[in-house]
Amino acid sequence: MPFRLPQLKLDPLIALILTAVVIAIFFPARGDFAEGFSVATKIAIAFLFFLYGARLSPQEAVAGFKHWKLHATILSFTYLVFPLAGLALFPLKYLLGNELYLGLLYLMLVPSTVQSSVAFTSIARGNVPGAIVSASASNLLGIVITPLLVMLLMGSGGIKISGNVFLDIAIQLLLPFVLGQLTRRFTASFAKNHLVKQIDRLSIAMVVYAAFSEGMVDGIWTRVSWWQIIFLVALAVALVEAMLWFTGFAGKSWASLTKTA
Repeated sequence: MPFRLPQLKLDPLIALILTAVVIAIFFPARGDFAEGFSVATKIAIAFLFFLYGARLSPQEAVAGFKHWKLHATILSFTYLVFPLAGLALFPLKYLLGNELYLGLLYLMLVPSTVQSSVAFTSIARGNVPGAIVSASASNLLGIVITPLLVMLLMGSGGIKISGNVFLDIAIQLLLPFVLGQLTRRFTASFAKNHLVKQIDRLSIAMVVYAAFSEGMVDGIWTRVSWWQIIFLVALAVALVEAMLWFTGFAGKSWASLTKTA
């Protein structure tokens, strides 16, 4: 039989993110366009949370909330294990510099996106309703917990957060979600179609484009050497692999304990 190379399919979300990065490198958003694009990004994210609020039925919410052990484990990893891992990387401050270390630490303080959590759970044939509830809860709790963790763990880096941040984030994320719940009688069928996933991917790509554009305009690449970029990529891969193993180990251990109890 002739040898055939395996066909690799690039995930649409990864493809959009890579495309956004490339476009930002060559055509970064500047001036009025950057301001307008920032507003459009906020609208897209608010609309996304509205759709997730309309998508989650009370029955799904009740069924999902019953798995409190699952949610407790996920929240513990999101807001306890990951921040502790970020603190454990403190020695990298002297290798990468204060700014890059703070960037790494910040990544340890934010939850995963709802779309990626639900998509990966679906691929693994897991509890999709539980993933929707847990991911939504993580993001909604992150409205309060993430800024608090940033102020607590990154305050020494000269980062200051105004109290208006809590109000701004609540208006952009929490309010649309609540409105989606209140109006789901009329919007549930629309929110469950394929458009939700596309808007989720698009909103993530918009955030990536805006962030990379800002970095390009500020000349961030002139402040980061090639070896730092390679080191960060290798570190990110190692962290993902370590956390995947740790979460898998914790889940299997917890399941065996509950069976024997």
